[in-house]
Amino acid sequence: MAGLGTGIGWRPEIADAVERLPGVDWVEVVAENVCPGHVPTSLTRLRERGVTVVPHGVSLGLGGVDRPDEARLARLAATATALGAPLVTEHIAFVRAGGPLTASDPLEAGHLLPVPRTREALDVLCENVRVAQEALPVPLALENVAALFSWPGEELSEGRFLAELVERTGVRLLIDVANLHTNRLNRGDDPVKALAELPVEAIAYVHVAGGVERDGVWHDTHAHPVPPQVLDLLSELAARTAPPGVLLERDDDFPPEGELAAELAAIRERVPVTGALPEVRDAREGAVRVAADGARERLGLTQAALLSALVAGTPAPEGFDGARLRLQTLALARKRAGVVAKLAPELPELLGKEYRDVFVAYARARPMAGGYRQDALAFARYLLDSGRPGDVRARRRLYRWWAERSGPRPPGRAARVVHAARAALVA
Repeated sequence: MAGLGTGIGWRPEIADAVERLPGVDWVEVVAENVCPGHVPTSLTRLRERGVTVVPHGVSLGLGGVDRPDEARLARLAATATALGAPLVTEHIAFVRAGGPLTASDPLEAGHLLPVPRTREALDVLCENVRVAQEALPVPLALENVAALFSWPGEELSEGRFLAELVERTGVRLLIDVANLHTNRLNRGDDPVKALAELPVEAIAYVHVAGGVERDGVWHDTHAHPVPPQVLDLLSELAARTAPPGVLLERDDDFPPEGELAAELAAIRERVPVTGALPEVRDAREGAVRVAADGARERLGLTQAALLSALVAGTPAPEGFDGARLRLQTLALARKRAGVVAKLAPELPELLGKEYRDVFVAYARARPMAGGYRQDALAFARYLLDSGRPGDVRARRRLYRWWAERSGPRPPGRAARVVHAARAALVA
């Protein structure tokens, strides 16, 4: 199958620029942001020009203990079909924990968290990957993730973990060289060793992105220029194989169009020629093992305890670096603040400069409940209960905003009159 070439992450904020950028062979879109029945016009135009579109999922949580959700898989499959995609991609991560399997409250991370590189966790991951592969109409590729902390008692290097995953499932790999750089600085991993251990023939494409050093660690922000160290790792990978595709990721603080073009040109200099997509293959006979009895429960209990420490303020599980977990807690809270600000721009508008600090303080011990929309509503309720904003008119505006959105459907005229009367009483 033909390769992908050089691409860029398509985001609504830079949709027009992406259409104008020269030499863009393909784009990647966050799968959860596309409705299969209403593909954005910009993506339709790109497809009509022959630009390949690949959906990139962020919510399956294949590294978690629950088997992949059928509804999420069905939506990802429908998105791939609607976009005419040659493959879909996801992450080697867990994004939620708790629930019936562990007899604990379900928790959402709102972020991709690393799985332990143990054989038991690998067994669970392989079973989940097989379920996903059977439900998708096109091949699946999985991405290595960036991390601020390490799991205690890990048994495999990152490269060996990925190699065994490929051997046992036949899944393709999406190698993020920016994440390899992040894990070198934050966890002491050797990225060159990881590249040497990878089955390069399984690589579907490569991610390149920027980040920033803050609080003594490297944050994979996708909001900063690509640093030279990441480009050097791209060259190291290209010296071992011609990857089928390379993609520039940018998710925030989008630079002028010329800067995006310059970063794409720098990528082309490092990878002047791309190869073909790897052929689909079955896992080697006898390589698939069923997870041992109790493996999901044991992993689930640890993941639930870890996520509870990160989003609910409970003590760090034994063996973890408490200082690093505190940094991860802060990073998760900041990310929630940013997503909520985009989803509900009225909230930072009403709070002004204090919005981020107030939200981070709120979020550090209050887990998300039901996704970011509910998160925004819960934060608004918290503000009202605590007497914020200080300005009475602003507080009335916030009450109206919250009341109009907190029901299952937009309120009718009678409900709006009631809410308006209540808002007038808010002091």
